[in-house]
Amino acid sequence: MRAHEAGILHAEGYGAAPQWLPFPQDVMELLPQLWPSNVVRDPSGVLSIAGVPVTDIARDFGTAAYVVDEDDFRSRARAFRDDFTAPFAAVAGADVYYAGKAFLCTAVARWVMEEGLNLDTCSGGELAVAQRVGFPAERVALHGNNKSVAELRQALEYGIGRIVVDSFDEIDRVAAVASELGVTAPVMVRVTVGVEAHTHEFIATAHEDQKFGFSLAGGQARAAIDAIVAKGESLRLLGLHSHIGSQIFDTSGFEIAARRLVGLHTEVADEHGIAMPEMDLGGGYGIAYTSEHEPLTPGQLGTQMAELVDRELKEFRDGHPQAVLPRISIEPGRAIAGPSAFTLYEIGTVKDVEVSHGVLRSYVSVDGGMSDNVRTALYGADYSCTLAGRRSDAEPRLVRVVGRHCESGDIVVMDEYLPGDIVPGDLIAVPGTGAYCRSLSNQYNHTPRPPVLAVRDGATRVIVRRETIDDLLALDVDEPSLSQEVR
Repeated sequence: MRAHEAGILHAEGYGAAPQWLPFPQDVMELLPQLWPSNVVRDPSGVLSIAGVPVTDIARDFGTAAYVVDEDDFRSRARAFRDDFTAPFAAVAGADVYYAGKAFLCTAVARWVMEEGLNLDTCSGGELAVAQRVGFPAERVALHGNNKSVAELRQALEYGIGRIVVDSFDEIDRVAAVASELGVTAPVMVRVTVGVEAHTHEFIATAHEDQKFGFSLAGGQARAAIDAIVAKGESLRLLGLHSHIGSQIFDTSGFEIAARRLVGLHTEVADEHGIAMPEMDLGGGYGIAYTSEHEPLTPGQLGTQMAELVDRELKEFRDGHPQAVLPRISIEPGRAIAGPSAFTLYEIGTVKDVEVSHGVLRSYVSVDGGMSDNVRTALYGADYSCTLAGRRSDAEPRLVRVVGRHCESGDIVVMDEYLPGDIVPGDLIAVPGTGAYCRSLSNQYNHTPRPPVLAVRDGATRVIVRRETIDDLLALDVDEPSLSQEVR
């Protein structure tokens, strides 16, 4: 009897699947919400992206590899630029900053620039990417909870559009560098608004017990504003910033955050006579990693957030009829980059392990792992995958896709159904890896990191090359052996 006919969620002989993972009627089916828009499967079962079969990609560029649908990335950027911002025209307008921490390289920075988005950076290295492509400085922001003097000098010499300050030490540091350079630094205050989004503890960023921002409830946010105003001409107060978490699927938390930011905005206007021109609600918009996720579209997000911002600004607008309303900004990263890419792997081993009496778990090992996608090990993130290089009519088998590293937590996909006839040499593709996979990649076990390949109009090109063993060894400093020292 088949598992789904028996009314249970496991393949015959194999361990139970999580409740959100249904037994598939067609294990080869592609769920559109998980994949870039130009990914299709041909009658032979081979996936192609923008007209290029993944078998060709594997042959020409090797595996593992990150594969990006350039048109998909650009269309998601345009959707935020147009569909998200349109509803704000009746409020005070809106700007979109692509969060470079999700994934940034020079090619991506150019795409973001060409599609009319601004760019959010959080290190001197990310800022250097913006500088290399000639990104207009006034459209660039700098985040970070511990920016160095060198990074602040780099930003101010560049003419950066905003620096989001995160501590009293940093307020003094920015003011000192600005005075040294003879410029006025445009700053926003990172406010911890006390809203904890429904997400993993390590990526929820608006509760009080964490490293980011100035507490609103504790009075530090107000004190930070007073300190900035007291610095005079070295600092210019642009507005308030908050970020309530990541992988968020509704706007209720943003409503509370906006209400609290507007309250502080009103206090500053009343007591300092400053109508700050900007207010940033951060990012964190969720994407579909598996069939359980149902993200909002940029248009839906824009409509809902414009309504709640307009509602929260009503009291300020009524009490300050001459004041200019703050322009809203947001910082999507994952929502643009994440669904635009997948990772292509080759299977190396397939191993059945008995996890209890008569219950098996099938471990499928691939030629990558936590070095190219650490999110499963770091956050317990869920991913999907599919057989990518051929057709199969075999019964689905519940599997766990794991990496090649010497770590038991080296898991790529915790639970997924693949055809029961998978063998070493098969290609599998893991969608939703465009954000925070390359950015968090590492060289564990001295493993070179995969390339990033952009595909468009039937052509594939390398935008970040594959690392080599020479790259891994390049930073090692050779020292004389003990025998040489004795001589």
